[in-house]
Amino acid sequence: MAFIKMIPENEAEGKLKDLYNLITNGKAAGKVAHILKVHSLHPDAMEAHLNLYRTIMFGPSGLSRAQREMIATTVSATNDCVY
Repeated sequence: MAFIKMIPENEAEGKLKDLYNLITNGKAAGKVAHILKVHSLHPDAMEAHLNLYRTIMFGPSGLSRAQREMIATTVSATNDCVY
């Protein structure tokens, strides 16, 4: 398994701290999923990933929210992802 350095929530500063707060809705003990935290060394990439995710999952579409979740789950299972 690959290892990617990630900045913990309690060590985040500046834009990264702002993004972590956005992701956790400002909860002090909130945890950021590793799928996002792998971008912690490059907050602009994290922000782009978050914006893409929100657009795909919540933006206008011919697919329902449930259908989008089913597709995401199927792709994750096919790729042996645990998240």
